Amino acid sequence: MTNSFTAGPIPRQLATFSFPILLTNLLQASMQVINSLWVGNLLGSEGFAAVTIGTTIMSLVLAFVFGINNATLTIFAQLKASGDRRQINDYLSAFTLILIALSLLISMTGFLFTERLLLVMNAPASVMEEASAYLKINFAGTILLVGYNFIGTALRAFGDSKTPLYFVLLATVLVAALNPFLISGMGLGIAGSAWAIVLAQSIAFLSSLVYLSRRFKGHSFTLRVPTTGQIKTILELGIPSGLQLIVIYAGMTVILALVNSLGGSAVAGFGAAQRLDNIIILPAIALSTAVNTMAAQNIGQQKWDRVSLIARVGLVYNVGIMLAIATVLFLWAEPLIRLFVQEPESVAFGTTYLRTIAFFYPFLGLNFILNGVVRGSGAMFRVLVLNIISLWVLRVPLTYGATALFGDAGVALGIGCSLFLSALFSVAYYRWGGWKNKRLFS
Repeated sequence: MTNSFTAGPIPRQLATFSFPILLTNLLQASMQVINSLWVGNLLGSEGFAAVTIGTTIMSLVLAFVFGINNATLTIFAQLKASGDRRQINDYLSAFTLILIALSLLISMTGFLFTERLLLVMNAPASVMEEASAYLKINFAGTILLVGYNFIGTALRAFGDSKTPLYFVLLATVLVAALNPFLISGMGLGIAGSAWAIVLAQSIAFLSSLVYLSRRFKGHSFTLRVPTTGQIKTILELGIPSGLQLIVIYAGMTVILALVNSLGGSAVAGFGAAQRLDNIIILPAIALSTAVNTMAAQNIGQQKWDRVSLIARVGLVYNVGIMLAIATVLFLWAEPLIRLFVQEPESVAFGTTYLRTIAFFYPFLGLNFILNGVVRGSGAMFRVLVLNIISLWVLRVPLTYGATALFGDAGVALGIGCSLFLSALFSVAYYRWGGWKNKRLFS
């Protein structure tokens, strides 16, 4: 079921639309956790290391493709508001062909150069063989992963956040069931884990195609060679979106290198805090995705009053949720860190980190909300610039500087201050930037 957000009560719409997105994000995160748990328990530390390295490489390699896919959200949300069915069909065709071509290119190139990628990542010699097997199988299934992500993103653009949740739930259940069967039952080892991921995504993708064929029965769809204008629009949004992911991954890598220099205890404590951090930010990401879709639909009809209200409601929700999370973190930081590590020095580092950064989380959420509205206009390059400022102009220098001054405690302090300052940049651009003048379609 698709929904229009150009009329009706925005607070209720934002809540009901974003909640399934949050559940979907939680399932996506749990899928990797479940996969890692089975590998770690059945194959030991070397198998766990191979999966960790393989997942990191796949995330980096697929960043650009997922950036192109993210452009789906804004383009189709604006087209839905315009009601131009021919343009919707044309862009569906263009996205399909572009994503197929990119997926096949990455699949073949990644398969051929797997060993070189592992060498670039300084993968330990002891895990090279297992990591290579894991990566090659995942590269072979690239088109399936991209396909089912594209369908989910397109459905959300049209206002349906519930159906993609069911496909991700199906994939998560299959990963949990197939891993022990293929790893131990079939004796495939690390290859069994990779096949569990690929098969789960394949079944979810095929199920989504069956759903679309029945849901839109009688709706004609023909692949057409995309026009220059369509390719330009897709790449104009997709390239900056893909670069955003690369900028974020690179920034996180530099921060991790700094933490590595503080010793093993700091690394373990920071790693535990990051595991929690990846869960904590999911509500903000869900609200950002929902705000992006809702704003884009209203921008498509030039309903700027509703766009402003969407931003305000999103900010109110963000502050309430993030302050509640911050309070829990501040009070329960130590037992939460102890879920992952037990060494006293690591626990101390992780606890201090969480309690320091906890009340900076609303500023992180503010960035997500306002940047989501800006993305709804199609101003992806501007959001890329804001991310570069946030990570490379603010976070990296401030974190290194604060660590030099305050030692271990400076890591959280530097990151927290960068979140606050980058929020000011986001507010300034939202209020006075030229994103409202962006036009995707004539």
